[in-house]
Amino acid sequence: MKKSDRISALVGPRPADAALDPRYTGFFSRFNAGEYYEAHDVLEHLWLECRDADALFFKGLIQIAGAFVHLQKHHLHPHHPKHARRLRPASRLLLLAAKNLAPFAPRHLHLDVAALRDRCTTLAEEIIAADYARNPWQPDRLPRFTLLDAA
Repeated sequence: MKKSDRISALVGPRPADAALDPRYTGFFSRFNAGEYYEAHDVLEHLWLECRDADALFFKGLIQIAGAFVHLQKHHLHPHHPKHARRLRPASRLLLLAAKNLAPFAPRHLHLDVAALRDRCTTLAEEIIAADYARNPWQPDRLPRFTLLDAA
C-alpha cells in the first residue's frame, strides 16, 4: 500500500464543504487516541505539500507528535538501551515546537496555539527539572488537543 493510500485510510475522504484539510483534523484524531506516530505521518503528508507560512505551523505540530512518540516508547520500555534515552530528545522537540508555533499564537486554524505552547514548555521544563529521570506521560491520562469553533 502506498503511503498516500495509508494516510487516506487513516483520515477518510475530504467532504466537499470541509473548511479544514482532513489530514489536519486527522492529526488531532490520531494524537488524541495516543497514536502519535500515525498523527505525525498524517500531518507530515500535508506539511510536505505546504508552500505557505502554514508549513512552520504544521512542522511544530509534527514535532509535538514526535516528542510524544519518544515519551510513549520510553514509558513502554524504560530499560531498553535505545528507549531509555528518549526523554532528552522529547524535551528538545517540545521546546522546538513551542518556538516554531510562536508566530501563530494566540490562535491559528481553530487551535489555541498559546495554550498548546504553554503545555509544551511546561512539559519540557518538567522533564528537564527531573534531570531526565521522570517521564510525565501516562497511558491513562493521554493529552488531548481540541480544535475550537470557527468564531
